[in-house]
Amino acid sequence: MRYKRVATGGTFDHIHKGHIKLLERSFEVGDEVVIGVTSDEFAAKEGKKPDFPYDQRVRQLESLLQDRFPGRKYVIAKLYDYFGPGIASPDVEAIVVTRETSSRVPIANKMREERGYPPLKVVGIDNVLAKDGNPISSTRIRNGEIDAEGNLLAP
Repeated sequence: MRYKRVATGGTFDHIHKGHIKLLERSFEVGDEVVIGVTSDEFAAKEGKKPDFPYDQRVRQLESLLQDRFPGRKYVIAKLYDYFGPGIASPDVEAIVVTRETSSRVPIANKMREERGYPPLKVVGIDNVLAKDGNPISSTRIRNGEIDAEGNLLAP
């Protein structure tokens, strides 16, 4: 199924294969992608300590988008909570999520219903696994366990 506008999001601290899969799927199903990027304040509130500040994470993301998805339409929005532009904008039709984040969609749809917006369709993707069978994540990269491709790093 194809949508005019989809939303997705993340912290995008260390961009890795999981982020790329999320973005690839978002661009596969959406003509335009609204990409929420976690603010430094929200990351701290969630107990995350990104290596890179928000502005640098956005620059890295924009560089990736220009390289991998040239000419595609996207908007980057700063997230101060879980419910960014996907909630506030009635023209967002679907959200691309992992199983880890899909549990928040019913709450988002309740908020949309209260605003008179149609519910978001859910496009789910599986986590991308590292060589050890566990999900690739910026936290694991930051901790020196794996690289952005999911290869295990020697201790």
